[in-house]
Amino acid sequence: MIDIQLLRSDIETTKEKLASRGFDLDATTFQSLENTRKALQVKTQDLQEKRNSISKEIGIAKSKNENTDALMASVNAISDDLKTGESDLAELQEKINQFMLNIPNIPHESVPVGKSEADNKIVKVAGEPRKFNFKIKDHVDVGAQHGLNFDLGAKLAGARFVVMEGKIAKLHRAIAQYMLDTQTDKHGYKECYTPYLVNSETLIGTGQLPKFEADLFSLAHNESKLYLIPTSEVTLTNFVRDEVVKQSDLPIKLTAHTPCFRSEAGSYGKDTRGMIRQHQFDKVEMVQIVHPDKSYDALDEMVSHAEFILTSLELPYRLLSLCSGDMGFGAAKTFDLEVWLPSQDTYREISSISNCESFQARRLKARFKSEDGKNLFVHTLNGSGLAVGRTLVAVIENYQNEDGSITIPKALVSYMGGAEKI
Repeated sequence: MIDIQLLRSDIETTKEKLASRGFDLDATTFQSLENTRKALQVKTQDLQEKRNSISKEIGIAKSKNENTDALMASVNAISDDLKTGESDLAELQEKINQFMLNIPNIPHESVPVGKSEADNKIVKVAGEPRKFNFKIKDHVDVGAQHGLNFDLGAKLAGARFVVMEGKIAKLHRAIAQYMLDTQTDKHGYKECYTPYLVNSETLIGTGQLPKFEADLFSLAHNESKLYLIPTSEVTLTNFVRDEVVKQSDLPIKLTAHTPCFRSEAGSYGKDTRGMIRQHQFDKVEMVQIVHPDKSYDALDEMVSHAEFILTSLELPYRLLSLCSGDMGFGAAKTFDLEVWLPSQDTYREISSISNCESFQARRLKARFKSEDGKNLFVHTLNGSGLAVGRTLVAVIENYQNEDGSITIPKALVSYMGGAEKI
């Protein structure tokens, strides 16, 4: 969540910054909550001072062997009022907390101002799209003869699921393994295996709850609820929840290969063909937990780590700086990588890399102890390195041959047992 002091000190400027990303801050409700909070705190402090004063009188009276019944009755009455006031204050604090949990992050000053993806800024374009001398097929048609089976996926689970068999399943696994090896061996991330089911506290920490529950799959569990992870950003970032880490331990760099589960609420009708928008897909995630002074250097580094995968697979792509209106809820700044898909004659998102600054850390209570002994919030960053399914789509389409075979990118040949084509 954002720092509440921004609302207390300059709510109009904060409201204006949030408006740039399409969020209308309810300043009236916040001011009403704040005024009530201040009144309750003043009342509580007055009662505490009054109780302390009478307690001193009781001590003096007892030293003089005077009757203290009336004074004791006053103290007891004040104590009852204090309990009521403290209960009211705690209830109000929870209302303020819920209000704050629904406010998105404030965009960094370098973020382009805009309303939609049309306002995103192209930072660079890399690689030259291949020129085909035959009629291009999309990944659905090319993949069908190699074991990409959407009909079986629909039979087993419904729309937006896929089954992979044989060589296409091996290629999917090879892509994931190559990404993991690259991020760990070359870029210094620690490989992790994490739960695919998490509790609500975990999702509150990274910002999916309470605002985006409709985007999640959940199930009842022992009178509580567990959620399937939408990305391993959720689990990896929560490693530092309620922790105070040593400054010397920063940066913390974590990666994991997991399935991701998304209900895609509100996206019905979009990308209904193929693997672009699935309820279940695999991703190799990168997470960094860093010193606040170094988070924008870390953001650039993570972008380069994702770019390396695309470059080494010789896939054309472009890098975008997302505008304020197109960024995710918790991001202060986001770069998207989009890969070239020949069948669509356009670039499609394959990685999103974000600096959340202290937004998630404040929700997580994730801090580090600075050199002067203060507990300060870390900055958290996350990004795809990359989405495995979409990378498979890009490989199938960019490396397709006229006879329906698929050439294996050089970087993946060793992961395919030496096969250069399927």
